[in-house]
Amino acid sequence: MDFMKLYKTENGILLENEDVFYRLHETDWDVVVNRNNLYEWLETQAKSLIALTFTDDIPMPEVLAPIGTQEVWASGVTYFKSRTARMEESEKAGGGSFYDRVYEAERPELFFKSTASRVVGNHGTVRIRKDSTWDVPEPELTLFATSEGALVGYTIGNDMSSRSIEGENPLYLPQAKSYTGSAALGPCLYVFKEQLGADTVIDLSIVRGGEEVFNGEVALSQMKRKPEELLHFLYREMDFPQGAYLMTGTGIVPSSDFTLQAGDIVHITIEPIGTLTNTVG
Repeated sequence: MDFMKLYKTENGILLENEDVFYRLHETDWDVVVNRNNLYEWLETQAKSLIALTFTDDIPMPEVLAPIGTQEVWASGVTYFKSRTARMEESEKAGGGSFYDRVYEAERPELFFKSTASRVVGNHGTVRIRKDSTWDVPEPELTLFATSEGALVGYTIGNDMSSRSIEGENPLYLPQAKSYTGSAALGPCLYVFKEQLGADTVIDLSIVRGGEEVFNGEVALSQMKRKPEELLHFLYREMDFPQGAYLMTGTGIVPSSDFTLQAGDIVHITIEPIGTLTNTVG
């Protein structure tokens, strides 16, 4: 196999390699992941570790969000559908042309999303703002780069967004995007030997009261900007001592008559990374 998965748990860090789990000796997430040769280092580690077996009597420990002290940043308007939706939501505020221009510009839209302490993991609870009337999840392939800017892994991101607030005025973007419970990552850090192909599909499913109320999918081939391009701009004038996460934008946008409700369950699947599931609180 040309990938491995890292899981941050209550009892340390688990490595999954070819469907076998191992516990790393190193317990500091930041130390483990901030390696430009992370895949090769994990290959070496797996050779000397003892395989674990999880049963009903010895269950797998609770999996946490795959993040240490890193910041989470995000990219906007990287898919044509996102560009169109952002133009529509901000048209009345006179900001529609901003998104069209950034879609075509050399410089991408980048913004700060979350501190590590505000990030929830798989099966955690994400939130919709009490002062927002139109809210959606944004399913995103999320990059992990080391302190030197080397792309070594992926995870799945849920960029919770208050479209009603952002639509009032583009200057309200930080309030629409950054608040407690607005970011989810998981279920693992997918560490690769070769990057995911353009035919990789992101799938979003929203379940309400036991019934699916929305489903959509998009291939990475629809993303206009490449991961390396986004990371280049993020690291251009910024330093990240322990590396950084960067959400790459969404190409799945529910129609304007849809909004999240408390109790909704959001499933985001990117194979072979896995599925990130969150409940809306």
